[in-house]
Amino acid sequence: TPRENMLRVMRGEKPMWLPNMNRDTNLLCPDMMPDASARAFGGIDWFGVDWQYEPLTKAAMVRPGTRRLSDITRWEEELVFPDLMELDWEKDSKELYHMLPNDRFTYFVIYNGIFERTADLTSFEDAFCYLLEEPEALTAFYDRMIDWYIQLIKIARTYYHTDMILFHDDMGSQRSPFFSTEVYRELFVPQYQKLTRAAHDEGMYIAIHSCGNVRPHIPGFIEAGFDAWEGQEGTTDKDEIMETFGGRLVQLGNFEITGECSDEEAAEVIRRMIETRGRTGRCAYRIRDKRPVQGSLNLDDEMYRLSRIFYSSES
Repeated sequence: TPRENMLRVMRGEKPMWLPNMNRDTNLLCPDMMPDASARAFGGIDWFGVDWQYEPLTKAAMVRPGTRRLSDITRWEEELVFPDLMELDWEKDSKELYHMLPNDRFTYFVIYNGIFERTADLTSFEDAFCYLLEEPEALTAFYDRMIDWYIQLIKIARTYYHTDMILFHDDMGSQRSPFFSTEVYRELFVPQYQKLTRAAHDEGMYIAIHSCGNVRPHIPGFIEAGFDAWEGQEGTTDKDEIMETFGGRLVQLGNFEITGECSDEEAAEVIRRMIETRGRTGRCAYRIRDKRPVQGSLNLDDEMYRLSRIFYSSES
């Protein structure tokens, strides 16, 4: 089944085909979670931050001028952590998600990781300053935040029977990470180790979604205990990252077909990806056909066909 094939990838075994995250997985992010609805469509998130939908990007951003937390040193006074058990998770899972194919690999998305949450509650400028000036206050805040996320992870497993958590925490611009590897290891690795340990204790895998050029943090993702990384296409050399770290970190994300190319040329791009980045079977992708004029060839079908041929011929 697609689920069994994806589990092969996560376990480091050779798959029968390169998993297609559009076809082979169930993505869960229940709309009744305020974070999910606010991040997708705008509105108020779990911690009272106002998000505004932007049609150009088809996503939401913090409404300009919004500031929920006056200062990180005042988080205990100003923030109320939502009671997760006030939501009827059992009713939601049974009514809205019981029809999902159980032969697919299911993952549960958690938006607004601990760095993102810091910036959302204050501002990016202040979040950067806090990393250097208020490490003790940040550590106390992150301790509380991670405990809250661990409770959400347990809910995902208990009520939605998920195979993996996808935890969002963007940490880079187009050119470089937002902060040094020293800061990452000091403030974030200990927190993420608690998070990944909790997911593993529940019998789940856990991946970090982190956009931007986060190449210097890849060893830290592994040290933190993440099983996989979902990164942005085009900001890092994913072939090099796979070659260097593929044995310890599964690669997820979008694989984009761009430019004015024919169906045959697009298929050749996919074939080369399978034979290089996908050679060891440590990745799963969503095909994104971004050609200005799309042909008649179904690229999802083509990735399946080419990868079946490739993996069956590999000893």
